[in-house]
Amino acid sequence: MIQQESRVIIADNSWAKTGKVIRVLKGTKSKTASVWDKVVLAVKTAMPNGTIEKWSVQWWVVVRVRKEIRRTDGTYVRFADNAVALIDKTLAPLGKRIFGPVAWELRDMWFKKIATMAEEVI
Repeated sequence: MIQQESRVIIADNSWAKTGKVIRVLKGTKSKTASVWDKVVLAVKTAMPNGTIEKWSVQWWVVVRVRKEIRRTDGTYVRFADNAVALIDKTLAPLGKRIFGPVAWELRDMWFKKIATMAEEVI
């Protein structure tokens, strides 16, 4: 689970490397985010020639979490890191590639394009 102040890896090709979660956009009572939840993130490290600048604040969608996810068939899946991908206000991805695997649950929700851009869908 990702919560406020969590450090995450950026999994798309927006030239940003790591970030820090400012807010989880899930509701008023929920404080943690799982796969397919939206978060507001501040970029901590970025490449100098990239499109995303250091300290920029934007919307991101969670594509991988370390905490295991229970699926409807009873299986669990977990990843090695917490990772996010850049989206705009209409939930469309801004990157052209997603590095590493992403969870299958992204296809079921509104992020089918992110799942198709990924190297592997687990």
